[in-house]
Amino acid sequence: MSRPIPKQKAPELSFNTLEGELWSLKDQAPQNFTLVVFYRGLHCPICKSYLQQLEELIPDFREKGVDAVAVSMDSEKRARLSRQKWDLKKLKLGYGLDQEAAKSWGLYLSEAIKDEEPDLFSEPGLFLIDDSNKVYYVAINSNPWGRPHLPSFLKAVDYINSSGYPARGEHN
Repeated sequence: MSRPIPKQKAPELSFNTLEGELWSLKDQAPQNFTLVVFYRGLHCPICKSYLQQLEELIPDFREKGVDAVAVSMDSEKRARLSRQKWDLKKLKLGYGLDQEAAKSWGLYLSEAIKDEEPDLFSEPGLFLIDDSNKVYYVAINSNPWGRPHLPSFLKAVDYINSSGYPARGEHN
C-alpha cells in the first residue's frame, strides 16, 4: 500500500460535497493549510464525536489559516443523514470517496461486520496539506480510535505557523 509522504505533492483528491460542489484539493488556496479528515461514515459513533468536535473548532482553525473538510465513502444520502443527525452546520462534508482514492491516500479499508455498516468503507485518516499542495502531516488509523486530539492539533498548527517548524518524516 502506498501512502502520502511529507514534503511531497499530495495525491489527487476530488469528491462531491453536500454544498453541491465538486471539491478538489488542487483547487484549494488556504492561507496556510488544508485539513482533510477521512471518516468512516454514518455508522461510526466515534466519527460522530470527532466531527462534532471539529465543527466546534472550525472558527479556530480558520483563524489560523486552516480550511477543513471531511469526507467518507458514504453515499450522499448517508452523508446528509450524518450532517443532520450530528448537527454539522459549518464543516464542509464530502461523500462518495472511491476505493482507489482511499488507497492512494494510504487509508485502510474494512468490510462490514454489522448490518448498519456499508459493505466497504475506509478507516480514519487526517492530513494537513500545505499551501503548495504538499503533505505536511499524516495520521492514518486502522480502527476508529487513536486519532489526533483536535484541540492539541490546533495548538500544534499555531506552533507550526509561529515557528516555521518544517514537515517531518520525509524518508521511508
